[in-house]
Order: sequence, then structure tokens, then C-alpha cells
Amino acid sequence: MCTYAELHALSSFSFRRSVANPQELVHHAHALGYQSIAITDEVSLAGVVRAHEAATDCGMHLIIGSECYWPGEGLPAPLKLIFLVPDQMAYEQLCHLITQARRRGPKGSYELLVSDLELDLSSLLFIWKPSPDLSIKQLNALATWLKQHVTNNLWLGISRHLQANDDEWLETITQVSHDHAIPIVACGGVLMSQRSQKPLLDVMTALRNHCRIDECGLGLEANAEAHLRPITTLERLYPQKWLDESINIARRCSFSMNQLSYQYPKELVPKDQTPIGHLRSLTYAGLSARYGKTAPDAVKALIEHELSIIEEMSVEAFFLTVHDLVCFAKCQGILCQGRGSAANSAVCYCLGITEVDPAQQSLLFERFISKERDEPPDIDVDFEHERREEILQYIYQKYGRSRAALAATVVTYRPKSALKDVGRALGFDVSTLNKLTRSLAWWDKPQDWPKRLKECGLNQEHTKTQWLLTLTQQLIGMPRHLSQHVGGMVISDEPLYKLVPIENAAMPDRTIIQWDKDDLETLGLLKVDCLALGMLTVLRKTIQSLSSNMSLADIPKEDFATYDMLCQADAIGVFQVESRAQMAMLPRLKPRCFYDLVIEIAIVRPGPIQGDMVHPYLKRRQTKEAVAYPNPKLSDVLKRTLGVPIFQEQVMQIAMVAADFSPGQADQLRRAMAAWKRRGGLEPFRDQLIEGMLNNGYTLEFAERIYGQIQGFGDYGFPESHAASFALLTYFSAWLKCHHPAAFACALLNSQPMGFYAPAQIIHDAQRHGVEIRAVDINNSQWDCVLVNTGAKHPAIQLGFNQVKGLSAERIDRFIKQRAHQHFDSIDTLVERTGLYKNELRALSKAGALYSIDQDRRSTHWSALATRYQGDLLSNTKIHENKPKLSPTPIAQIVFEDYETLGYSLSHHPIALLRQKIAHQSVRSDRLKKSTKNSVQCVDVLGLVTHRQRPGTASGVIFLSIEDEVGLINIIVWPKIAVRYRAAVLMGQALRVRGYIQSRDGSLHIIARNIWSIDHELTAIA
Repeated sequence: MCTYAELHALSSFSFRRSVANPQELVHHAHALGYQSIAITDEVSLAGVVRAHEAATDCGMHLIIGSECYWPGEGLPAPLKLIFLVPDQMAYEQLCHLITQARRRGPKGSYELLVSDLELDLSSLLFIWKPSPDLSIKQLNALATWLKQHVTNNLWLGISRHLQANDDEWLETITQVSHDHAIPIVACGGVLMSQRSQKPLLDVMTALRNHCRIDECGLGLEANAEAHLRPITTLERLYPQKWLDESINIARRCSFSMNQLSYQYPKELVPKDQTPIGHLRSLTYAGLSARYGKTAPDAVKALIEHELSIIEEMSVEAFFLTVHDLVCFAKCQGILCQGRGSAANSAVCYCLGITEVDPAQQSLLFERFISKERDEPPDIDVDFEHERREEILQYIYQKYGRSRAALAATVVTYRPKSALKDVGRALGFDVSTLNKLTRSLAWWDKPQDWPKRLKECGLNQEHTKTQWLLTLTQQLIGMPRHLSQHVGGMVISDEPLYKLVPIENAAMPDRTIIQWDKDDLETLGLLKVDCLALGMLTVLRKTIQSLSSNMSLADIPKEDFATYDMLCQADAIGVFQVESRAQMAMLPRLKPRCFYDLVIEIAIVRPGPIQGDMVHPYLKRRQTKEAVAYPNPKLSDVLKRTLGVPIFQEQVMQIAMVAADFSPGQADQLRRAMAAWKRRGGLEPFRDQLIEGMLNNGYTLEFAERIYGQIQGFGDYGFPESHAASFALLTYFSAWLKCHHPAAFACALLNSQPMGFYAPAQIIHDAQRHGVEIRAVDINNSQWDCVLVNTGAKHPAIQLGFNQVKGLSAERIDRFIKQRAHQHFDSIDTLVERTGLYKNELRALSKAGALYSIDQDRRSTHWSALATRYQGDLLSNTKIHENKPKLSPTPIAQIVFEDYETLGYSLSHHPIALLRQKIAHQSVRSDRLKKSTKNSVQCVDVLGLVTHRQRPGTASGVIFLSIEDEVGLINIIVWPKIAVRYRAAVLMGQALRVRGYIQSRDGSLHIIARNIWSIDHELTAIA
């Protein structure tokens, strides 16, 4: 039987050139009986790891390669070469070539030079794919040039796609092969896995050419032959010799991705020490700093246990690398904190990477690193979000661009982006597409789309509309482009291009590798997650405003007033507990100590909710149900959470105690559960778990229930180590909000964008806590918001120019320097001295920032419009105009201009104005609790929408938060109501809601019965 190796196949990682995922190509080639397949994406190896995974799964021989194109400058004619990798040396050469080309161009592009072919490419195999458009003269000239520059390993690749003049082309190319002694090999030139993907390929072609499909003309593939075809078909198209040559080439390609060997950086270890010796000395120095001379024996034993595993797995350099980054951050005054599974490590605590004390927590080191897993540990370190770039640049400077780069993230098509791109390619009107995507919610299923189309005026029976639906569904999930990971840095002892190509990121001074974090895990490459966390920025700015000598360590522990505040769900701006779900839980759980915060953070997660753990825990906490353990052996595991498993570590410990799993096996169970929906592999652990429990005397019912709970944890379980790291920041931020609400709110405003709430909610919350808020003022404001001591209990907050949309910090800084000499008393002198442009003056006027010059806003608008200063053009010309007599500015205009430029108003709330205009009765948020006391169960409320949420575990329930003039109101919208009032729920900016009050354990909601958009009422007022 004839066999064949496909040597030229592009995957969907050749963005907008192919529509076949790498895994799909591998599996389909295997099903067709191909001996091998080469993934040869355009100047890229972005998809090879996924192809490698698929090839490993099905036993397919994978060849690594890449397609490269030279446009013709310095060559006899344009040149396309397919590079194939026979061995590791060739792989390194190809990675280097791709890196060179990608680093020359901006993100997403490349530039190949003829000089690149003079690099050492001697180990690579070359397949020349000449274009049928070339003349015989050009073909001969290219062949001569290639024979001179590529002395060995050169083939002529032919793809037969049954196009016009195929026979003449074959005759020509055969003659070139004969004249220049270049053997011919059959190549598929694959762009699709199956023929049926041709319409989607046409869409991609149109998008690549920035036009509609009907405008592409000859740019489209002439037919659907560029797919993986049956071997019997290939036998009819190619001479047997050409097919056999593909097998000969494939046999030479023995390289596998498993051969890649990653080496940790070595320079952090002093020359006279071993890696484990240096790590041990740093760890014990940190132990003394943490505990003094009274370090617990249990912690010392834990350190020795961890160091032995670290040495056995040879990952000392990983800990030393992260320790070095943390030391640099602390030297620069940058707040940072390790979190996640790293908090399970006593070594990490002693090195200052994490702040979770192992002496006070019952954490599991094998959740962090285990011999059975045989993978590098995962340490996430959060840095202040405004200063994280300093850390990244330190890494680049220390290790060089060739040895350090950010991991990539593969951005895939989602429903809205897929609809827009397919719609553009099919020629739909842009306004129609925008209306359609606005009408879609993220939870809408494909079967709901025809209804959305009809609502947007599209005929779902029309052929083009049907193609829109079909092709959009095919496009969803396909790679769209490579982006940069949020902070995963890959650092190597040798140049990274020996492992993976490097390219430029969109952001200046950043480079990324072509693989994402999942690819790195597959190949076991080290990744240090340098993440940006806004709350760390807020904490630093808050404590700096209080005292230059204050640190987080000075914050008192277990403060009663702080916990009192949290029990009342007074948590706007507080880290991790500011969401409406957390604020609904706080009055029920009533945290009174640090460990309560750990549970609070972890329990409002899909895992515990899906595993039905929340209500049993609350009942036991509220003494409505007795604490019970299925077996005394499990009491040590579950006593901290009242017999209810809440954390991932507890699930692992249950497997160890109840089913005799080793620590490493327990971690493998956790990882298998986390990936069971994506990769399967659950059943072996299920059988082992249940059998182990039955052997230890547990009932089948209990074993099945534990297994069901573990499934609930699968994708969403929260580790105790992660929750403990976050709980520290939760407590710090809550204490600062409780005792220094002005400083905390000011820091939140200066750290935007971040968090759950917008500046409007932060300001209104600060006012409710007795903090005076002063408007942006041309003569008093700085760029940032600042505190002003007034003698009151709390200082006032002087809002800064950073609150005004349309202003730049650079121009305002120049303006502030001018103001230092003398305040401004008129707009003319303001313009004359600062050179502010009209658009900047209008923004300041609309924000009410010119009140210290003129207290009527219409008057300042007129003066701003009348100014003639536009840079240096008329700088020496003074033009005076008589100001007309203007009527006073209406309050409504002031309020809406405030919202336009600031996002809030300090004078009035739009809902307060609206309440005066509409006839029906409505209840303010501060009177809802009084309504429940008076047994008034059905109420009308009004508010501006601040949040819309539909958690995946909520069975279709939508949670709305609306804001009126005195506070926030939480609305629960059942699925039937959401369908009935869909437009208002999804798109209304201001809502009127009629519903029933639900109040339980201090948490109050409105169960919506009717919902109306009142946007038109706001428009009428404006």
C-alpha cells in the first residue's frame, strides 16, 4: 500500500491564511493513513506544541517546519522556501531565522532578508515552492541561485490543486528539475483539514485582504483542493516517485519536541557555592528574620522536607530567580506578594516571596511541587500595577533580550468578534453588525441567534444570513492573533531562540515567545509570573499619604472595628470582597478573624457553590446544624471548615487520608479534575478514590458524594494558599478603609482603572463615610487627587485633573508649573500663560473646574469657545469680544456635563432630578429597609446601572446593581424576566424596577418583576 508524508501544511496559526487547527490537521492526517505530517506555518512555530500533543495522543509522526517568503529584492525573483527540521541543530537554526525576521518588524509582521540565507542553515532541509506565475527564465535563474547558496538538502515542491494550465506547469517544472538536478517531491500546500472548510477559508482571505468576499476576485482559492486528500486521490495526481520522495524526506526528520532541554539561569549562584547550598543559606537567613531565635521546630522540619524535594528535582534556580525579583522590587520600594500555590511553601515564606506563615496555616507543599508531577513549580508574584513594568525591564536588562521574553497568549474568536468579521467579509452593513453584536449577551447560545437576527431586521431565511450563522459558529474558538501574557516571563540559561522563536510585542520594549502558558507547561519550560495587581498600588499610595515611615507591617492585626465594618457589608473598594456576591455573603458569614476572611474569599466561588458546600457551612457556622465528620480520621482535615471541604488542599488531603493516595497522587487527582472536561482522564482516579475509601471502611454513598464534590471543584476549586495570600490584602485594605477612609478613597481614585467600582461609586461611598469631596479646580487641583487637612475627623479629598476626560498629564504638569507663580483670575490670562487648547478648556469648563474664575458654567463655556489661542499661531495677537448676557446654567445641564467629563457629579445625582419629573412613586435605597419593616413588600426603585453579572453557576439568573442618589440597590433578575425585558436588562443605562424585597441576614435584594429602561426620561431632562 502506498504511503505519503504531507510536508507543507499551514495551520490556523498562520493567521487568516489557514482554517485548520494544528490538532485537527494531525488527527485527520492520521485517519487518512499518512505516515507523517509537517506543520509549516508562515515564519512561525506558534502551533507546533499543540500539534505535538495531538501527535503524541494518536501516535502520528510530526515534522516541525516553517514556510518563508522573500519578495524578490536581491533575488532573481520572489522566493518561497519550506524549511523542515531533521534534528535538534536544525530546529535551533530555524528558531534563530524566525526570530531574526520577526524582530525586524512590528507585532504580527516579519521581514526576511536575502542575507538571512547566509546564516548557518546547513542542518535544515529546503523545499522550494515556485509560483506558477514565474517565467521559465525566472525559474532557471532562481534554481541557479539556490544551487549556489544551498548545496545540499534541496527539493522542488509541487502542489497540484487542479487549476488551469496544470499540465503545462508540470511540464515546465519537470524540465527545471532535470536541468538543475533538483529532485521533485509532492506537497499538499494544505490550508484546510477538509474540503467543507472552503467557505470559511474565503472569509479569512477576504479579511486578510481587507475587502468583501465578492471583491476578492482571483485572490480566492480557485477550488477546495488545498485540503488533506485521501492517498488514493494523491496517487492519481502525482507520479509514484514524487510520493515516495515525501517518505524519504520524512524519514530523515527524526526530531521531536521532547528533545528540547531547558536549562535554568545559573548566574544567581555564587561561584564558591552549589545551588542548593546557596538556597539553603538564604532560606535560613530568612527564617531568622521571620522568627528570630524562636523558629518553630515544625517549620524547620518543613523547610528541610521542601529543600530535599527541591534538590531532587533540581529546581533551586527557579526559587533563586524569583527571590532575586522580589529583592529588586523591595529595594525599589515596589510592593509585591507571592500568591497561589507558592503560599504552600515554607521556603517561599522565608525567602520573602509570600507572606503566608506556614506556622499559622495547614497548607500542603505537594499542592505546590511534587516529584510525581515532574514539572517546574508555579510561583505567581503580584507587583503594583503601575510599576510592574520596572520588574519586566529589570529582567530584560539582567538576562538580555535573547534569554528573557514574555509568554504569548493565543486570542481566539468569540461570538461577537466572529460575527463582526464574518459579517464584514460577507458584506453586511457595519451599523447592522454593531446593532447585532450589541444585542448579544455573552450567554446567548447559537440557537438563540436567529431571534437576535430577526430583532435586528435581518431575514433569517436569506442565504447570506444563513451563511453568517454557519460560518460564525465555525470561526468561534479559532486563533485570531497572538497577544502577550499578562506577566509570564520565560528566562533561560541559553538564548531562548534555541527553544522557541521570539518576536516583538505591541508594547514598546517588550518581546514575546510564540508559545502560550499551556504550551510551556506541556514542554516543562520555566515561567515566572510577574503579575500586576492594582490593590498593591492602592495600599502603597494610602500608607504613603498617611506617613512616610509607615509600612503594612504597622497595621494592627485582628482589629475589631475592621471586622465590624465587614460584617455590615461595608466593603466598596476592599480587595476581593467588594463584589455584590461577596457583600451578600459578608453579613451571613460575619468574619471575626483572619481565617474567616480566608474562607470568605474561597467560598464565594463556583467550586464550593457547585459542590453544594456553601449552605452546609453557613448552617454550621450559625449553629443551625451540628458539625459532623464522616470519620474521625478526617477531623484534622475538615475541622477548620466545620466538616465541609472548601479548599482544593482539603480535597487532596481527603484523598490521602481516606483513600491512601500519596501526596503526589493527590495532586495528580486535582490536576486531572481541573482538566477533565478538556482532556478527560477522570475515571482511573474515580475508581482508585472510591476503592480506597471502601477499603478504609467508608460507605459507597460517602465515597460517591466526595467524588461529586471533587467534580464540582474541577474547573473552579480555590486553593487555601491562594485565599490566604489574598486575605492578607483584604484585611490591609479593609483596615485602611475603616480607619482612614479619605486616604484609601484618594488612593483608589489615583490608581484607576482597577477594581469593581468606578470613581463615581468610590466618591459616593467616601461621602457616606463623612469625607468631604472638593471639585476639580483650576487653581487648587494637582494632576492626582490629594488630601487636604481641614481639621475635621477626616481630611478632604481635592479631586485632581486625572478625573477629567480629555486631558494629558504632560500638558497639565506644564500648566501647574505656571500656576505656581500666580493663580489664574480669568480665562484670558489662563490661555495666555499656559497655551491650553480649546478642547482642553471645554473639558475643564464642562467639569466645573473653572469655578474659581467664573462660577457660571455657561459663562465659562462662552469664554472657552471665544478664545483664539491655538499654539503659537496667534500667540502675540489679543482679540477681545464682548460677552453676552447669559441666563444661569440649569442644574440638569451641570449634572449631565459632569457625567460626560467626569463620570459623576458632586452637585446632584441624575436619579434625583429624574425622581422629580416622573409621576409614579419610587423608593430610595436608604428607605428600603424601612419598607420591609412596614411590610411593604412590592416597591419601585430607580437607578443608573453600575454592574451586570450572570455567573455561570447562577442557572441563568442575572444580577444587576443600580445606583440612586443615596446608594446602591441589588436586583435579582430571574431568567424568564430577563427574556421578557431583555433590551432594558442588557442595554438600559437607567432603569425603573418593580419587584419584591428580599432581606436575609442583613443582605437585601429586589426580586425583579418588571424592568423598564428610563433612558428616554434622562434624555428629556438633558
